[in-house]
Amino acid sequence: MKNENAGSFADEFLANLLLGNRINCSIIARKYLEQNHTYPELYENVIRISLYEVGRLWETNQISVATEHLATAITEGILSELYGQIISDMPVNRKVVVACVENEQHQVGAKMVADTFTMNGWESFFLGAGIPSADLIQFIHQTNPDLIAISLSVYLNFANLLKLLETIREVFPDLQIIVGGQAFRHITPEIAARLGNTLVFADLHLLGKYIQILNSKGAHSI
Repeated sequence: MKNENAGSFADEFLANLLLGNRINCSIIARKYLEQNHTYPELYENVIRISLYEVGRLWETNQISVATEHLATAITEGILSELYGQIISDMPVNRKVVVACVENEQHQVGAKMVADTFTMNGWESFFLGAGIPSADLIQFIHQTNPDLIAISLSVYLNFANLLKLLETIREVFPDLQIIVGGQAFRHITPEIAARLGNTLVFADLHLLGKYIQILNSKGAHSI
């Protein structure tokens, strides 16, 4: 849940994102961690909330594409700064492939998903945005992951997601697939039913709990 303290940090982080001030955003993130908050809390309560608002402002033409791209670049830079500190010292010998739907250009959410698996001891293969579905299928063959996570930020790409899920299931019928992203705020239960047995995660907290459950069950439990 977003608490009052996190809300003030998120507001300040968002304001500096929109100003393009990377230094201040980095300072805000580190100050949040210094107040005994965890990295998952930073990701969920400050960064994700701020980025969703950036996306909403862009979708409603309240900010320019340039401002949205700059906010994304700043956030990716901060995630890179923190990466060395989130790696778990308790690996669980599991692998996940994280990618965006074909034609999806927003990859920060997928990066935070990959980092969430990394925090919990998984080996994460983050492929980001712009990867063709055929190349994704080939990479899954090469790496033989335990799970695949797909990110969808823009609802207009929902049809591409359904097509990708169908392709993955045809080639890897036993592979567990999870999905998430800002686009799922707009999806009705009827549309969600079209995802089949794919698991949908509304936020990183729920994803983290799911990963911990998988870890507690031991190998080959997915």
